Amino acid sequence: MTRPFSSLSLPATAIAATVLAIAAGALTVSPASAATGQITGLSGKCMDVAGANSSNGTAVQLYDCNGTAAQQWTVGSDGTIRALGKCLDVVDGSVANGAKLQIWDCTGAANQRWKVTTARDIVNPAADKCADVTGSSSANGTRLQLWSCTGAGNQKWSAPAADGVPPGDGAPMAVAPYLYNGWGSPPSPTTVTNATGVKWYTLAFILSNGYCNPQWDGSRALTGGVDQQTISTVRSNGGDVIPSFGGWSGNKLESSCSSAGELAAAYQKVINTYGLKAIDIDIEAAAYDSPVVQQRTVDALKTVKASNPGIKVYVTFGTGQSGPDTSLIDRAAAAGLTVDSWTIMPFNFGGNGQNMGALTTRAAEGLKAAVKNAYGYSDDQAYRHMGISSMNGVTDVGETITVDDFRTILAYAQQHHLARLTFWSVNRDRPCAGGGADTCSGVGQQPWDFTRILAQYRG
Repeated sequence: MTRPFSSLSLPATAIAATVLAIAAGALTVSPASAATGQITGLSGKCMDVAGANSSNGTAVQLYDCNGTAAQQWTVGSDGTIRALGKCLDVVDGSVANGAKLQIWDCTGAANQRWKVTTARDIVNPAADKCADVTGSSSANGTRLQLWSCTGAGNQKWSAPAADGVPPGDGAPMAVAPYLYNGWGSPPSPTTVTNATGVKWYTLAFILSNGYCNPQWDGSRALTGGVDQQTISTVRSNGGDVIPSFGGWSGNKLESSCSSAGELAAAYQKVINTYGLKAIDIDIEAAAYDSPVVQQRTVDALKTVKASNPGIKVYVTFGTGQSGPDTSLIDRAAAAGLTVDSWTIMPFNFGGNGQNMGALTTRAAEGLKAAVKNAYGYSDDQAYRHMGISSMNGVTDVGETITVDDFRTILAYAQQHHLARLTFWSVNRDRPCAGGGADTCSGVGQQPWDFTRILAQYRG
Protein backbone atom coordinates (compact mmCIF):
# COMPACT_ATOMS: atom_id res chain seq x y z
CA MET A 1 0.00 0.00 0.00
CA THR A 2 1.34 3.47 -0.92
CA ARG A 3 1.76 5.83 2.01
CA PRO A 4 0.22 9.32 1.67
CA PHE A 5 2.86 12.03 1.28
CA SER A 6 3.75 13.76 4.53
CA SER A 7 6.31 16.52 5.04
CA LEU A 8 6.75 15.26 8.60
CA SER A 9 8.68 12.27 7.26
CA LEU A 10 11.26 14.45 5.45
CA PRO A 11 14.28 16.29 6.86
CA ALA A 12 14.18 20.09 6.69
CA THR A 13 16.66 20.22 3.82
CA ALA A 14 14.50 17.90 1.75
CA ILE A 15 11.39 19.98 2.48
CA ALA A 16 13.20 23.11 1.37
CA ALA A 17 14.42 21.46 -1.80
CA THR A 18 10.92 20.24 -2.58
CA VAL A 19 9.44 23.71 -2.07
CA LEU A 20 12.04 25.23 -4.37
CA ALA A 21 11.41 22.59 -7.00
CA ILE A 22 7.66 23.17 -6.92
CA ALA A 23 8.20 26.93 -7.14
CA ALA A 24 10.37 26.44 -10.19
CA GLY A 25 7.85 24.12 -11.78
CA ALA A 26 10.49 21.44 -11.87
CA LEU A 27 8.84 18.72 -9.78
CA THR A 28 8.46 15.62 -11.94
CA VAL A 29 5.86 13.13 -10.80
CA SER A 30 6.57 9.53 -11.73
CA PRO A 31 3.91 6.87 -12.18
CA ALA A 32 2.91 5.30 -8.84
CA SER A 33 3.87 1.85 -10.07
CA ALA A 34 6.47 1.53 -12.78
CA ALA A 35 9.35 -0.49 -14.18
CA THR A 36 12.27 0.76 -16.23
CA GLY A 37 14.39 -0.91 -18.88
CA GLN A 38 14.89 -1.44 -22.58
CA ILE A 39 11.99 -2.12 -24.93
CA THR A 40 13.21 -4.55 -27.58
CA GLY A 41 11.48 -5.37 -30.83
CA LEU A 42 12.20 -6.35 -34.42
CA SER A 43 15.53 -8.16 -34.88
CA GLY A 44 16.29 -7.65 -31.18
CA LYS A 45 16.76 -3.91 -31.62
CA CYS A 46 15.62 -1.25 -29.17
CA MET A 47 13.01 1.46 -29.08
CA ASP A 48 15.20 4.57 -29.08
CA VAL A 49 14.89 8.37 -28.80
CA ALA A 50 16.80 9.75 -31.79
CA GLY A 51 20.09 11.33 -30.80
CA ALA A 52 19.19 11.04 -27.10
CA ASN A 53 17.52 14.44 -27.62
CA SER A 54 14.94 15.26 -24.95
CA SER A 55 13.31 18.05 -26.96
CA ASN A 56 9.60 17.88 -27.68
CA GLY A 57 8.97 16.28 -31.06
CA THR A 58 12.11 14.11 -31.16
CA ALA A 59 11.50 11.01 -33.26
CA VAL A 60 11.21 7.55 -31.70
CA GLN A 61 13.00 4.96 -33.79
CA LEU A 62 14.48 1.46 -33.92
CA TYR A 63 18.18 1.23 -33.14
CA ASP A 64 20.87 -1.18 -31.97
CA CYS A 65 20.59 -1.63 -28.22
CA ASN A 66 23.41 0.33 -26.56
CA GLY A 67 22.35 0.82 -22.93
CA THR A 68 22.08 4.60 -23.16
CA ALA A 69 19.42 6.72 -21.46
CA ALA A 70 17.73 7.14 -24.85
CA GLN A 71 16.69 3.49 -24.58
CA GLN A 72 15.63 3.39 -20.94
CA TRP A 73 11.84 3.41 -20.91
CA THR A 74 9.66 3.56 -17.82
CA VAL A 75 6.37 1.69 -18.25
CA GLY A 76 3.91 3.09 -15.73
CA SER A 77 0.68 1.74 -14.32
CA ASP A 78 -0.87 5.06 -15.39
CA GLY A 79 -0.53 4.01 -19.04
CA THR A 80 2.47 6.18 -19.87
CA ILE A 81 5.76 5.03 -21.40
CA ARG A 82 8.51 7.52 -20.62
CA ALA A 83 12.11 8.22 -21.58
CA LEU A 84 14.38 11.22 -20.92
CA GLY A 85 11.63 12.71 -18.75
CA LYS A 86 9.12 12.81 -21.63
CA CYS A 87 6.22 10.60 -22.75
CA LEU A 88 5.84 8.36 -25.78
CA ASP A 89 3.40 10.36 -27.90
CA VAL A 90 1.54 10.11 -31.21
CA VAL A 91 2.20 13.20 -33.36
CA ASP A 92 -0.75 15.63 -33.30
CA GLY A 93 -2.90 13.10 -31.44
CA SER A 94 -3.60 11.34 -34.73
CA VAL A 95 -5.29 7.92 -34.77
CA ALA A 96 -4.50 7.30 -38.46
CA ASN A 97 -2.30 4.52 -39.77
CA GLY A 98 1.18 5.92 -40.31
CA ALA A 99 1.02 8.56 -37.57
CA LYS A 100 4.56 8.92 -36.25
CA LEU A 101 5.70 8.36 -32.69
CA GLN A 102 7.73 10.95 -30.81
CA ILE A 103 8.46 12.10 -27.27
CA TRP A 104 6.64 15.06 -25.73
CA ASP A 105 5.95 16.63 -22.36
CA CYS A 106 3.60 14.35 -20.43
CA THR A 107 0.09 15.81 -20.63
CA GLY A 108 -2.15 12.89 -19.69
CA ALA A 109 -3.76 13.01 -23.14
CA ALA A 110 -5.09 9.91 -24.89
CA ASN A 111 -2.27 9.94 -27.45
CA GLN A 112 0.16 9.26 -24.57
CA ARG A 113 -1.71 6.29 -23.12
CA TRP A 114 -0.46 2.79 -23.91
CA LYS A 115 -1.14 -0.80 -22.95
CA VAL A 116 1.45 -3.57 -23.15
CA THR A 117 -0.56 -6.72 -23.86
CA THR A 118 0.15 -10.36 -23.15
CA ALA A 119 0.61 -10.77 -26.90
CA ARG A 120 3.56 -8.30 -26.66
CA ASP A 121 1.77 -5.53 -28.56
CA ILE A 122 2.07 -1.92 -27.40
CA VAL A 123 -1.42 -0.60 -28.05
CA ASN A 124 -2.77 2.95 -28.01
CA PRO A 125 -6.34 2.28 -26.78
CA ALA A 126 -7.72 5.58 -28.12
CA ALA A 127 -6.76 4.56 -31.65
CA ASP A 128 -6.98 0.79 -31.06
CA LYS A 129 -3.69 0.58 -32.97
CA CYS A 130 -0.19 -0.69 -32.31
CA ALA A 131 3.33 0.71 -32.10
CA ASP A 132 4.78 -0.48 -35.41
CA VAL A 133 8.21 -0.47 -37.10
CA THR A 134 7.64 1.25 -40.45
CA GLY A 135 7.92 -1.11 -43.38
CA SER A 136 9.13 -3.96 -41.15
CA SER A 137 12.64 -2.59 -41.69
CA SER A 138 15.22 -3.45 -39.06
CA ALA A 139 17.62 -0.74 -40.25
CA ASN A 140 18.91 1.64 -37.59
CA GLY A 141 16.88 4.83 -37.60
CA THR A 142 13.65 3.29 -38.87
CA ARG A 143 10.83 5.45 -37.55
CA LEU A 144 8.15 3.99 -35.32
CA GLN A 145 4.54 4.68 -36.19
CA LEU A 146 0.96 3.85 -35.27
CA TRP A 147 -0.68 1.10 -37.34
CA SER A 148 -3.61 -1.31 -37.18
CA CYS A 149 -2.62 -4.29 -35.05
CA THR A 150 -1.70 -7.21 -37.31
CA GLY A 151 0.19 -9.56 -35.02
CA ALA A 152 3.26 -9.28 -37.24
CA GLY A 153 6.81 -9.30 -35.87
CA ASN A 154 7.30 -5.58 -36.47
CA GLN A 155 4.66 -4.94 -33.78
CA LYS A 156 6.02 -7.29 -31.12
CA TRP A 157 7.89 -5.79 -28.18
CA SER A 158 9.42 -7.02 -24.95
CA ALA A 159 8.90 -4.32 -22.34
CA PRO A 160 9.40 -3.98 -18.59
CA ALA A 161 6.15 -4.41 -16.65
CA ALA A 162 4.52 -1.68 -14.60
CA ASP A 163 3.75 -3.93 -11.66
CA GLY A 164 6.87 -6.06 -11.70
CA VAL A 165 5.05 -8.92 -13.45
CA PRO A 166 6.10 -9.66 -17.03
CA PRO A 167 3.27 -9.15 -19.55
CA GLY A 168 1.43 -12.41 -19.97
CA ASP A 169 2.09 -13.61 -16.44
CA GLY A 170 -0.78 -11.75 -14.77
CA ALA A 171 -3.35 -14.46 -15.42
CA PRO A 172 -1.64 -17.13 -17.51
CA MET A 173 -3.76 -20.06 -16.37
CA ALA A 174 -7.01 -18.13 -16.86
CA VAL A 175 -6.50 -17.84 -20.62
CA ALA A 176 -5.99 -21.37 -21.95
CA PRO A 177 -7.77 -21.98 -25.28
CA TYR A 178 -8.78 -25.53 -26.13
CA LEU A 179 -6.36 -27.48 -28.31
CA TYR A 180 -7.46 -30.85 -29.69
CA ASN A 181 -5.12 -33.50 -31.09
CA GLY A 182 -7.87 -35.95 -32.02
CA TRP A 183 -8.33 -35.15 -35.72
CA GLY A 184 -7.69 -32.65 -38.46
CA SER A 185 -4.47 -30.69 -38.46
CA PRO A 186 -3.87 -29.38 -34.93
CA PRO A 187 -1.72 -26.25 -34.90
CA SER A 188 1.68 -26.22 -33.28
CA PRO A 189 1.39 -24.61 -29.84
CA THR A 190 4.77 -23.01 -30.52
CA THR A 191 3.34 -21.22 -33.56
CA VAL A 192 0.34 -19.97 -31.59
CA THR A 193 2.43 -18.92 -28.60
CA ASN A 194 4.93 -17.02 -30.72
CA ALA A 195 2.12 -15.21 -32.53
CA THR A 196 -0.10 -14.38 -29.56
CA GLY A 197 1.78 -14.68 -26.27
CA VAL A 198 -0.69 -17.28 -24.94
CA LYS A 199 1.27 -20.04 -23.19
CA TRP A 200 -1.40 -22.19 -21.51
CA TYR A 201 -3.71 -24.59 -23.35
CA THR A 202 -6.72 -26.66 -22.33
CA LEU A 203 -5.89 -30.02 -23.89
CA ALA A 204 -8.93 -32.08 -24.90
CA PHE A 205 -10.20 -34.73 -24.14
CA ILE A 206 -9.57 -37.39 -21.48
CA LEU A 207 -12.14 -40.20 -21.76
CA SER A 208 -12.65 -43.77 -20.62
CA ASN A 209 -11.14 -46.65 -22.56
CA GLY A 210 -14.28 -48.65 -21.86
CA TYR A 211 -14.12 -48.89 -18.11
CA CYS A 212 -12.40 -46.54 -15.65
CA ASN A 213 -8.99 -46.12 -17.26
CA PRO A 214 -8.25 -42.58 -18.53
CA GLN A 215 -6.86 -42.18 -22.03
CA TRP A 216 -6.82 -39.40 -24.59
CA ASP A 217 -10.04 -39.80 -26.57
CA GLY A 218 -10.39 -43.13 -24.78
CA SER A 219 -7.82 -44.67 -27.11
CA ARG A 220 -4.42 -42.91 -26.89
CA ALA A 221 -2.14 -43.70 -23.96
CA LEU A 222 -1.29 -40.94 -21.52
CA THR A 223 2.44 -41.32 -22.23
CA GLY A 224 4.53 -41.76 -25.32
CA GLY A 225 2.19 -40.22 -27.88
CA VAL A 226 1.29 -36.95 -29.53
CA ASP A 227 -0.47 -35.64 -26.44
CA GLN A 228 2.54 -36.00 -24.19
CA GLN A 229 4.66 -34.47 -26.93
CA THR A 230 2.30 -31.49 -27.03
CA ILE A 231 2.57 -31.06 -23.26
CA SER A 232 6.35 -31.14 -23.47
CA THR A 233 6.32 -28.53 -26.22
CA VAL A 234 3.99 -26.22 -24.30
CA ARG A 235 6.12 -26.49 -21.18
CA SER A 236 9.33 -25.87 -23.10
CA ASN A 237 7.75 -22.59 -24.24
CA GLY A 238 7.21 -21.55 -20.61
CA GLY A 239 3.54 -22.55 -20.39
CA ASP A 240 1.48 -25.48 -19.19
CA VAL A 241 -1.68 -27.45 -19.94
CA ILE A 242 -5.05 -28.10 -18.36
CA PRO A 243 -6.31 -31.54 -19.43
CA SER A 244 -10.05 -31.56 -20.05
CA PHE A 245 -12.13 -34.58 -19.09
CA GLY A 246 -15.34 -35.23 -21.00
CA GLY A 247 -16.51 -33.31 -24.03
CA TRP A 248 -19.42 -34.08 -26.35
CA SER A 249 -18.64 -37.58 -27.61
CA GLY A 250 -17.06 -40.80 -26.34
CA ASN A 251 -17.23 -42.77 -23.09
CA LYS A 252 -17.13 -40.56 -20.00
CA LEU A 253 -15.08 -41.56 -16.99
CA GLU A 254 -17.75 -40.00 -14.83
CA SER A 255 -20.32 -42.59 -15.96
CA SER A 256 -17.92 -45.48 -16.67
CA CYS A 257 -16.36 -45.49 -13.19
CA SER A 258 -18.62 -47.21 -10.69
CA SER A 259 -17.88 -45.06 -7.66
CA ALA A 260 -16.59 -41.67 -6.59
CA GLY A 261 -13.45 -43.37 -5.28
CA GLU A 262 -12.69 -44.98 -8.65
CA LEU A 263 -13.37 -41.73 -10.48
CA ALA A 264 -11.11 -39.78 -8.12
CA ALA A 265 -8.38 -42.36 -8.73
CA ALA A 266 -8.77 -41.90 -12.50
CA TYR A 267 -8.45 -38.13 -12.15
CA GLN A 268 -5.45 -38.62 -9.86
CA LYS A 269 -3.71 -40.87 -12.38
CA VAL A 270 -3.72 -38.05 -14.92
CA ILE A 271 -2.69 -35.46 -12.32
CA ASN A 272 0.25 -37.61 -11.25
CA THR A 273 1.30 -38.46 -14.79
CA TYR A 274 1.74 -34.81 -15.75
CA GLY A 275 2.18 -33.03 -12.41
CA LEU A 276 -0.85 -30.84 -13.05
CA LYS A 277 -1.84 -27.50 -11.58
CA ALA A 278 -5.42 -27.60 -12.94
CA ILE A 279 -8.03 -29.87 -14.51
CA ASP A 280 -11.19 -29.14 -16.48
CA ILE A 281 -14.37 -31.21 -16.39
CA ASP A 282 -16.25 -30.52 -19.65
CA ILE A 283 -19.87 -31.50 -19.12
CA GLU A 284 -21.76 -31.64 -22.39
CA ALA A 285 -23.31 -35.05 -23.00
CA ALA A 286 -26.50 -36.66 -21.72
CA ALA A 287 -24.43 -38.89 -19.45
CA TYR A 288 -24.11 -35.98 -17.05
CA ASP A 289 -27.87 -35.51 -16.73
CA SER A 290 -27.99 -38.39 -14.25
CA PRO A 291 -28.15 -37.23 -10.61
CA VAL A 292 -26.03 -40.29 -9.72
CA VAL A 293 -23.31 -39.26 -12.17
CA GLN A 294 -23.46 -35.67 -10.99
CA GLN A 295 -23.04 -36.68 -7.35
CA ARG A 296 -20.23 -39.10 -8.22
CA THR A 297 -18.42 -36.30 -10.05
CA VAL A 298 -18.87 -33.85 -7.17
CA ASP A 299 -17.65 -36.35 -4.58
CA ALA A 300 -14.64 -37.34 -6.71
CA LEU A 301 -13.65 -33.71 -7.19
CA LYS A 302 -13.85 -33.14 -3.44
CA THR A 303 -11.32 -35.94 -3.02
CA VAL A 304 -9.09 -34.46 -5.71
CA LYS A 305 -9.14 -31.03 -4.04
CA ALA A 306 -8.33 -32.56 -0.65
CA SER A 307 -5.49 -34.70 -2.05
CA ASN A 308 -3.90 -31.97 -4.17
CA PRO A 309 -3.72 -28.69 -2.23
CA GLY A 310 -3.68 -25.73 -4.58
CA ILE A 311 -4.95 -27.55 -7.65
CA LYS A 312 -7.60 -25.66 -9.58
CA VAL A 313 -10.78 -27.42 -10.66
CA TYR A 314 -12.76 -25.95 -13.53
CA VAL A 315 -16.22 -27.18 -14.54
CA THR A 316 -17.34 -26.26 -18.07
CA PHE A 317 -20.95 -26.70 -19.12
CA GLY A 318 -23.70 -25.39 -21.38
CA THR A 319 -26.10 -22.55 -20.76
CA GLY A 320 -29.29 -20.95 -21.95
CA GLN A 321 -29.51 -17.30 -22.91
CA SER A 322 -30.43 -16.31 -19.36
CA GLY A 323 -27.99 -18.59 -17.59
CA PRO A 324 -27.38 -22.29 -16.96
CA ASP A 325 -29.35 -25.01 -15.25
CA THR A 326 -28.34 -24.72 -11.61
CA SER A 327 -28.65 -28.34 -10.47
CA LEU A 328 -24.94 -29.19 -10.58
CA ILE A 329 -23.92 -25.89 -8.98
CA ASP A 330 -26.43 -26.38 -6.19
CA ARG A 331 -25.33 -29.99 -5.69
CA ALA A 332 -21.67 -29.00 -5.45
CA ALA A 333 -22.36 -26.19 -3.00
CA ALA A 334 -24.47 -28.47 -0.81
CA ALA A 335 -21.65 -31.02 -0.76
CA GLY A 336 -19.02 -28.43 0.19
CA LEU A 337 -17.15 -28.57 -3.15
CA THR A 338 -15.55 -25.27 -4.09
CA VAL A 339 -15.06 -25.01 -7.85
CA ASP A 340 -12.44 -22.51 -8.97
CA SER A 341 -14.40 -21.61 -12.08
CA TRP A 342 -17.92 -22.50 -13.10
CA THR A 343 -17.44 -21.88 -16.82
CA ILE A 344 -20.37 -21.57 -19.23
CA MET A 345 -20.35 -22.24 -22.98
CA PRO A 346 -22.63 -19.43 -24.25
CA PHE A 347 -23.41 -20.57 -27.78
CA ASN A 348 -25.61 -22.99 -29.73
CA PHE A 349 -28.62 -20.95 -28.62
CA GLY A 350 -30.13 -21.31 -32.09
CA GLY A 351 -30.93 -18.67 -34.68
CA ASN A 352 -28.74 -16.48 -36.85
CA GLY A 353 -28.04 -12.77 -36.80
CA GLN A 354 -27.92 -12.49 -33.03
CA ASN A 355 -25.49 -10.32 -31.11
CA MET A 356 -23.48 -13.11 -29.54
CA GLY A 357 -21.36 -10.76 -27.45
CA ALA A 358 -24.46 -9.35 -25.76
CA LEU A 359 -26.01 -12.80 -25.35
CA THR A 360 -22.79 -14.04 -23.75
CA THR A 361 -22.76 -11.34 -21.11
CA ARG A 362 -26.48 -11.91 -20.46
CA ALA A 363 -25.89 -15.63 -19.87
CA ALA A 364 -22.88 -14.82 -17.70
CA GLU A 365 -25.03 -12.61 -15.48
CA GLY A 366 -27.36 -15.58 -15.03
CA LEU A 367 -24.37 -17.72 -14.05
CA LYS A 368 -23.27 -15.08 -11.55
CA ALA A 369 -26.67 -15.14 -9.89
CA ALA A 370 -26.62 -18.96 -9.70
CA VAL A 371 -23.14 -19.14 -8.17
CA LYS A 372 -23.90 -16.28 -5.77
CA ASN A 373 -27.10 -17.91 -4.56
CA ALA A 374 -25.63 -21.40 -4.20
CA TYR A 375 -22.53 -20.39 -2.25
CA GLY A 376 -23.69 -17.23 -0.50
CA TYR A 377 -21.02 -15.21 -2.28
CA SER A 378 -20.96 -11.47 -2.84
CA ASP A 379 -21.19 -10.34 -6.46
CA ASP A 380 -17.42 -9.93 -6.59
CA GLN A 381 -16.78 -13.39 -5.14
CA ALA A 382 -19.21 -14.95 -7.60
CA TYR A 383 -17.55 -13.30 -10.60
CA ARG A 384 -14.16 -14.50 -9.41
CA HIS A 385 -15.45 -18.11 -9.33
CA MET A 386 -16.82 -18.16 -12.87
CA GLY A 387 -15.66 -18.10 -16.45
CA ILE A 388 -16.64 -18.01 -20.11
CA SER A 389 -15.74 -20.60 -22.74
CA SER A 390 -16.90 -19.24 -26.09
CA MET A 391 -16.67 -20.63 -29.63
CA ASN A 392 -14.92 -18.65 -32.34
CA GLY A 393 -16.59 -18.11 -35.70
CA VAL A 394 -19.56 -20.12 -36.94
CA THR A 395 -21.08 -22.39 -34.30
CA ASP A 396 -22.66 -25.81 -34.70
CA VAL A 397 -26.09 -24.25 -35.23
CA GLY A 398 -25.00 -21.47 -37.57
CA GLU A 399 -24.53 -18.57 -35.17
CA THR A 400 -21.56 -16.31 -35.85
CA ILE A 401 -19.30 -15.20 -33.02
CA THR A 402 -17.04 -12.45 -34.33
CA VAL A 403 -13.75 -10.95 -33.24
CA ASP A 404 -15.75 -7.94 -32.03
CA ASP A 405 -17.87 -10.29 -29.90
CA PHE A 406 -14.63 -11.54 -28.35
CA ARG A 407 -13.74 -7.93 -27.54
CA THR A 408 -17.08 -7.59 -25.76
CA ILE A 409 -16.38 -10.80 -23.83
CA LEU A 410 -12.88 -9.60 -22.93
CA ALA A 411 -14.18 -6.28 -21.63
CA TYR A 412 -16.77 -8.06 -19.46
CA ALA A 413 -14.13 -10.44 -18.08
CA GLN A 414 -11.77 -7.55 -17.32
CA GLN A 415 -14.52 -5.58 -15.59
CA HIS A 416 -15.53 -8.45 -13.32
CA HIS A 417 -12.20 -10.31 -12.88
CA LEU A 418 -13.43 -13.68 -14.09
CA ALA A 419 -11.44 -16.75 -13.12
CA ARG A 420 -11.30 -18.20 -16.61
CA LEU A 421 -11.56 -16.99 -20.21
CA THR A 422 -11.22 -19.56 -22.97
CA PHE A 423 -12.80 -20.84 -26.19
CA TRP A 424 -13.25 -23.78 -28.54
CA SER A 425 -10.81 -23.87 -30.18
CA VAL A 426 -7.37 -22.76 -31.23
CA ASN A 427 -7.67 -25.42 -33.97
CA ARG A 428 -10.43 -23.27 -35.47
CA ASP A 429 -8.65 -19.93 -35.06
CA ARG A 430 -7.63 -19.58 -38.70
CA PRO A 431 -9.36 -18.79 -41.98
CA CYS A 432 -10.98 -21.58 -43.97
CA ALA A 433 -9.21 -22.95 -47.00
CA GLY A 434 -11.20 -26.08 -47.75
CA GLY A 435 -10.77 -27.55 -44.28
CA GLY A 436 -13.48 -29.05 -42.09
CA ALA A 437 -15.63 -27.06 -39.70
CA ASP A 438 -13.36 -27.94 -36.79
CA THR A 439 -10.13 -26.84 -38.48
CA CYS A 440 -11.17 -23.24 -39.22
CA SER A 441 -13.56 -20.58 -37.99
CA GLY A 442 -15.77 -20.10 -41.03
CA VAL A 443 -15.35 -16.31 -40.87
CA GLY A 444 -12.95 -13.89 -42.48
CA GLN A 445 -9.91 -13.51 -40.22
CA GLN A 446 -6.16 -13.68 -39.93
CA PRO A 447 -4.68 -16.71 -38.16
CA TRP A 448 -5.02 -16.49 -34.38
CA ASP A 449 -7.15 -13.31 -34.33
CA PHE A 450 -9.46 -14.68 -31.63
CA THR A 451 -6.58 -15.91 -29.47
CA ARG A 452 -4.93 -12.49 -29.66
CA ILE A 453 -8.03 -10.85 -28.20
CA LEU A 454 -8.16 -13.11 -25.15
CA ALA A 455 -4.38 -12.86 -24.77
CA GLN A 456 -4.96 -9.31 -23.51
CA TYR A 457 -6.79 -10.60 -20.42
CA ARG A 458 -5.05 -9.79 -17.15
CA GLY A 459 -7.56 -11.17 -14.64
